[in-house]
Amino acid sequence: MHGEADHLQQVSIVTAAQGVAPSPAILSTKPHRFLGERHDAHARRTMWVLVLCATMMVVEIVAGLLFGSMALLADGLHMATHAGVMLVAAAAYHIARKRQDDPTFSLGTGKIGDLAAFASALALASTAVFMAIESVKRLVHPVPIALDEAIPVACVALVVNLISIWLLHDGHGHSHDHAHHRHHGHDDAHDAHDAHDAHAHHGHGHGHGHSDLNLRAAYAHVVSDAGLGILAIVGLLAARQLGWLWLDPLLGLLAAAVILRWAVALLRAASSVLLDRVPDQSLATAVRKRLEREGATVTDFRIWQLGPGHHAVVATLAGAGFSADHYHRQLTAFPTLSHVTIEIAREDAAG
Repeated sequence: MHGEADHLQQVSIVTAAQGVAPSPAILSTKPHRFLGERHDAHARRTMWVLVLCATMMVVEIVAGLLFGSMALLADGLHMATHAGVMLVAAAAYHIARKRQDDPTFSLGTGKIGDLAAFASALALASTAVFMAIESVKRLVHPVPIALDEAIPVACVALVVNLISIWLLHDGHGHSHDHAHHRHHGHDDAHDAHDAHDAHAHHGHGHGHGHSDLNLRAAYAHVVSDAGLGILAIVGLLAARQLGWLWLDPLLGLLAAAVILRWAVALLRAASSVLLDRVPDQSLATAVRKRLEREGATVTDFRIWQLGPGHHAVVATLAGAGFSADHYHRQLTAFPTLSHVTIEIAREDAAG
């Protein structure tokens, strides 16, 4: 049955008298598997890009050493940084899958990719800062460029990056992780409407906890490098044809600014997940609205991301007229709620 049991992978239902510590009753003890819907597909694509970058790195470094070409050697070392980023991304996918049933991860391994994305974003920011410093140095003190060697190398590197973009593009930032909705009468129709409103408000999940940040970070690296390659070719051609040696470092400064902006956006997104910030305010509002629709008052509410397309909710309700199990069933209309704990606080009848 692809409904409530599959939808909410583990649910703690709690009913407690006010002032008395509740003891949770676990309805389901399924493993905490909160990986993205396309986790394995993204892992394979990242591995292909890793192999491509590593192969290009080896070819360029060996050719640079054999032929004494600093341009080839420099680009090979630059490609090594991208291979390192892809290695981190691929390792994150592998570890998250391999350790997904490890009980020492209290809420699964869904955030390992976000940790890798944070590290990748730091590397991307470091690259941007380094580029900016080097570009300023070259503007102040121009250096001769081996144009006949540098232009072909830049073209080959651009082709490699375009292939990498093609490999990583499918699924980038578009993992909606939709679940099948089941409608049972008037109440469930309202639930589905609340969920639809939440999704419509945040653009179907783009950038709000549905996308795979690990893939997004890897994608940002290859896109930024492709952009750099295009600017480098333009700058090198201008230097050879027009003698404009200043254009190459100027374009380098422009590229550094764009890359730094991407890196900061990635750092913010990854750190928000790692620090358990509310992933989507519209979803949080819709869930609270649903819980309070029948007269209950939410006295405590927590929502955070467990992995791409997976959220957890912990809520305490006062003045509830129904059981916790009833509220759990109502929340099945929200496809990304994968771990829900409901506590019903009641006045002690003896009181």
